[in-house]
Amino acid sequence: MNVLVVGGGIGGLATTLALRHKGLDVEVVEKNPAWDVYGVGIIQPGNALRALDLLGLADACAERGHPIRGDRTTLADGVTVLAEHDWPPVSEKLPPGNGLPRPILHEILTSSTLEAGVDVKTGVTFTAIGQRRDCVDVEFSDGTRGTYDLVVGADGLYSQTRSFVFGPGVEPTFTGQVCWRYNLPRLPGLDRIWVFVGPQANAGLVPLGADLMYIFTIEAPAPDQADRIEALGPAAVYRERLGPFSGAIAGLRELIVADDAVVLRPIDTVFVPAPWHRGRVVLVGDAAHGMTPHCGQGAAQAVEDGIVLAEELARDHSIDTAIEAYTERRFARCRAIAEGSASIGRWEQDRSLPIDPDAVRFEVAAVASQSL
Repeated sequence: MNVLVVGGGIGGLATTLALRHKGLDVEVVEKNPAWDVYGVGIIQPGNALRALDLLGLADACAERGHPIRGDRTTLADGVTVLAEHDWPPVSEKLPPGNGLPRPILHEILTSSTLEAGVDVKTGVTFTAIGQRRDCVDVEFSDGTRGTYDLVVGADGLYSQTRSFVFGPGVEPTFTGQVCWRYNLPRLPGLDRIWVFVGPQANAGLVPLGADLMYIFTIEAPAPDQADRIEALGPAAVYRERLGPFSGAIAGLRELIVADDAVVLRPIDTVFVPAPWHRGRVVLVGDAAHGMTPHCGQGAAQAVEDGIVLAEELARDHSIDTAIEAYTERRFARCRAIAEGSASIGRWEQDRSLPIDPDAVRFEVAAVASQSL
């Protein structure tokens, strides 16, 4: 069996490694010629570490990141505690959670992929996909062609594969919120995710290493935000947006000075109806279920997708049966987590809604802790 994976990010490389562990031949195409990543850090909850452990990567992530023992939520003053939780470990040998710089995770995944002997073509994507009954013919942007038993679309929220194969009916939608992120020196004693509930936005701190953390803010953008960013720069505007917060956040916001280090992204989501395949083309990760960041589960679910898909393809049944079983195993779990995460975002925009964000996060964590 030979498989083409479109996309060299978290979902694509986790899927590639899972397939290689099962003895399948895999090729990867990644349209970014640099094959690098933007971003600050990533939260790895216990189920993400459990999944990465199946790929032999969890120890490397834990060694190069920082343990996350739980979470603490306060008001914007940083003093009035609303909730505090210890996260139960999913694995005895791993921390309950882990914070890791995004480039380091990419380095771990890419080096492991190359060590596994996978052919990775960068600066290349597909230009046409043609399906026959038992194979897929693919034309690439470098003029080459290939025929595969299966094509995996792991090319993210704005997936070219999904658009090409599923048509224009399933596209990402804007949730009404944006997310700011910025790396800073870690505060002493920060071994949890600290969340600060402000009047119009939530901010937070996430440990990433002995001397590193990131600050984030999730909010509805100001009506004049684009104009102010153009006039003042993103760092100055981010400092403004943190104005309602006192305590720890007030002391940190003046450290946000480098415009090119500010990561600001709209929170868009997509959830593809079942099944997550058309013929022999199947979606994984954000291409199938792009989630909001409120529960920190997007990357975790992408890694789990790859492991489950590889497990089903390695079973003694047909490829068609395997990809159907993959959706059956993943759909309800991903939907519950995506809907729970999205409900927190809706509450943040309309706090009159009868939603307890703390209870929702607990419910999502309970679903995620279940076996794959």
